[in-house]
Formats: sequence, C-alpha cells, structure tokens
Amino acid sequence: MRIIVHGGRPLQGTFRPSGNSNAALALTAAALLTDAEVTLNGVPDTLSTAMMFEAAEILGAAVARDGGTVRLHTPALHTRSLEQDFTETQVSTVMFLAPILARRRYARMEIAYPVSRLHTHLAALRDLGVTVSMTGGVLDFQAAEWDRRDITLLQTSVTATSLVCMLAARLGRETVIRNAASEPHVQDLQRMLAGMGAQIDGIGSNVVHIRGTESLGGGAFDLSPDHVEIASVAAIGAITHGSLTVEGVVPEHLHVITRVLARLGVQLYLNGTALFLPAHDRLEVSQREEDLDVSIETAPWPGFPSDLVAIATLVATQAHGTTLVHEKLFNNRLLFVDKLTSMGAQIVLCDPHRALVVGPSRLRGDYLDTPDVRTGLALLGAALCSQDSVTIDSAELIDRTFENVVSKVVGLGAQIEVVRS
Repeated sequence: MRIIVHGGRPLQGTFRPSGNSNAALALTAAALLTDAEVTLNGVPDTLSTAMMFEAAEILGAAVARDGGTVRLHTPALHTRSLEQDFTETQVSTVMFLAPILARRRYARMEIAYPVSRLHTHLAALRDLGVTVSMTGGVLDFQAAEWDRRDITLLQTSVTATSLVCMLAARLGRETVIRNAASEPHVQDLQRMLAGMGAQIDGIGSNVVHIRGTESLGGGAFDLSPDHVEIASVAAIGAITHGSLTVEGVVPEHLHVITRVLARLGVQLYLNGTALFLPAHDRLEVSQREEDLDVSIETAPWPGFPSDLVAIATLVATQAHGTTLVHEKLFNNRLLFVDKLTSMGAQIVLCDPHRALVVGPSRLRGDYLDTPDVRTGLALLGAALCSQDSVTIDSAELIDRTFENVVSKVVGLGAQIEVVRS
C-alpha cells in the first residue's frame, strides 16, 4: 500500500488512542495458560494482533472477535511446536512457549533468525530450571514445577519478562524476578495474571514477586491505551501547528514523555485522563542552563521509550536549536534519519546510537519507503509537516502496530490519498 500525503495542514480535533498492541500480544499468549474463557477488551485491530490470534487458533484456541472485544477459549493445546511459519513473521510468538510449557511441559520451536536474539530469554528460562537444547534452528524445551527461584534478567527485556511472569504464574510456587521490564504492557500482563489467580507483588517495578497456582482461571481484562501512539500523534500535532485533545490516556504513562518533549518545545497538558496540545507557533529547544548539552536519551521504562526516538528526532528537526539524540538501547533505531535528511533535515549521524540534529528545517516532498514499524509514524509525521506532497511506500507497516492510524489522522484534517496496489 502506498499513501500520498499532502502536507502543511494542521491536525485539529479530538483523538482517541487504541489499546496497546504490545499488551494484546502478551495477553493473547497468557489467555492460553488456562482452559477457562478469557475476554480481552480494547484490543486494537492491527496486523500484529491478527497474526497472534491466527497462531493462537493453530495452537488450539477458539477466538471470537467483536470490535475491540476478543474472547479466547482453549480447552486443550493441539500442538507442542512453534513452527517456523509462526516465528519468522512475529518474534513475539516466542511468548507462546509459556502456555505450552505450563500445560504440556515440553515445547519445540523452529527459528530462522540468529539464536543470539533470544539470549536473554534462553538465559532466563535456564535460570527457572527449564532444560534448553538446540540443534540447528530447532530449540527444544522441557520444564518442571519449582518451589522457589530468584533470577535476574540479563536485560530489561519486555518479552523475556512477560515469558517468565507467565511461567511463574503456573509452574512456580514462588518466583522473584529482578531487572524486570515494567512498561505499561508488562503491567497489563501482570494485572491479568493476578486476576487469573496468581499473587503478584511489585507490578510496575523492576523487582517482581510471583506466587503461582496450579490452575489459573479466566476473566475479563482491559488493555491500557497505547502511550506510544498518544505521544506520537501529539508530537505530530505540534509540528503541524495544530491543536489536539487526546482522550482516554493514563497520566502516569506520560510523565517522562511529556517532560522530554517539553525540552524540544512541545508543551502538553494533562487534565485527568485527557491530554491537551495547544497550537504552537514556534518550537524551540530548551535554553535553560541545566538543559544545555544534555542529550535526549532513551532508557528502560519508566525512562523515555526507544519506540519514540524516531518521533523525538523528527520534532528536533522542527525546533529552533541543536539537539543530540542518544539511542542507548538498540543499535539500529537511528538509521532511519537518512529518510529525513533526504527531505532536507540537518542531521549528522555520529554513530549508530547518536544523531546531532540542527533545526528547524523545511522538509520537502520525497518518495519514502517505511523501513520498519517503529519509524512509520515518524515518517508519516515528516510528510504531514512538509509543505509538499510526499509518497510513502509500504505504508501498511504503519498499521501493523497502530490501529487505522492513517484514517485517524485524516479525521483530524490530514489530506492523504491511499493507493492499494
């Protein structure tokens, strides 16, 4: 799918975010831990969630969707294997190891990517007493119940934390997880496991204490709104000189994000569960003495999310001043800046982790492809604040994680043509 974005139009109006897509992936896997029915509310209709539900059905779940409500019922798991068709298109399917091991004690997974990508996950599983063996691209797992385990994750990995929490809820009498990820979608999962019958202390912290149970029940569980979508749309509204109200937010998910965007001149105001963006005539990098020579840095939650580094870089191209953006968590998240420089942005990529941005720059029309799902919203934002028309190819990747976001910004006044071919 290609979209042609006619830029230069301010976004105006009220925006309501979708549920957190990453939470939907984890909660779908958790629903298979039990033979009782589980209802998930606020599930976004994205490519990634559709693929996760398809995998759940192959494993044995009956999946029924009615708008944002999804019901899953898994009386039995039909297979112990995650075949390559599962894993090569959706890395998050590794989380299905938890229900398979919890209910069948043995699992097999085929992968087409380097096993090093699973280093943190495999180390955590071994720390829980899971036997892991590898032959080529096939991994075999065998699990048993445990009385007490106290483990420290090698990285604050969301997927590894989710995997360990699910296993601990079913197989462990007592489990302490240190250096745990604590993002909103991890909190959603932990609250769901608690609602199913596990006892969990430390939700939202990096030390989680779980007392598991032999039989988890069902129930109905709500997804949090997507904080990345909220912040991205608000930032795009600012660089297009628009005025927005975002309804249905969780304020504590946005405290650090709004402070970081404020350093780039974007003033956002929280009022209960609403976020308000007034029209900005001019964005200016903070000149307060304590902010000088301080980079915009990503960090594990509750720090500034890596998923917003592309948006922050885009905002910096439109703010008066110089900004150093430092991506501390991943090696390749800043490589997309060549797309912005091709549009006229002044950016020096110092190394794979740091970019020096001088703004403001007038962004001109260009032909762009979408390199990955994490930068799609930033490229859409760049096109929307351009004064020209911009073509974005492979634009379906934007909707892989964010539900109908192109249609949503059209509802806010953006002029976008969709070409399906």
